[in-house]
Amino acid sequence: MTDSTQKPAPRKPAGKPPAKGGASKSPRRRAREFVLQGLYQWRIGGADEAAIEAHVHDIAGFDKADRNFFLSLLRGVLKQRGELVEAIEPYLDRKFDELSPIEASILLLGGYELQTHPETPYRVIINEAIELAKSYGGTDGHKYVNGVLDKLAAKLRPVEVEARQRGK
Repeated sequence: MTDSTQKPAPRKPAGKPPAKGGASKSPRRRAREFVLQGLYQWRIGGADEAAIEAHVHDIAGFDKADRNFFLSLLRGVLKQRGELVEAIEPYLDRKFDELSPIEASILLLGGYELQTHPETPYRVIINEAIELAKSYGGTDGHKYVNGVLDKLAAKLRPVEVEARQRGK
C-alpha cells in the first residue's frame, strides 16, 4: 500500500473457489465494497464525502457497482455516524474507536443498512458484512462483525429476528 487512504487489497487464499455464482459480484455487493473503501479513507485519511465520491468514481470496476446504492449508503453512514456508533457500542467489548478501521467501517455500514433498508432481510445484510470482513478484515474479524450485527439486528428488527428463529 503506497497511500494511507487506499484500502488494503483483499485477501484471497490460494485455491479458494470463487464466490457463489462464479467470479461475478452483484452490483450491490460491489457498491458495498466501494462504500467500505470510502469509509476506510474517511477513518484513516480524514477524506470527506466529496473527496471519497470523486476518488471512487475513478477506480476500475466502479461502473459495475450500483451507483445509487453506493451514494445512498456512503452519504447515509457519514451523516448518521454518531447515531450508528451509539447503537453499536453496547454490543462491543471495547470502545468503538479501538476497533480496526475495517471492522469499524463494516459495522457502520451493516448498522446503517439494518436501520434504513427494511426491504433487505437482516440475514442478507449480516452475510454481506461477513463477506466484506472475510475479504478485507483481520483473521477473525468476520466472527466479531457477525456477533455484533446479530445483537444489533435483534434490537433493530426484533419481529424479523424472532420470526426467523421460530422458523428454524
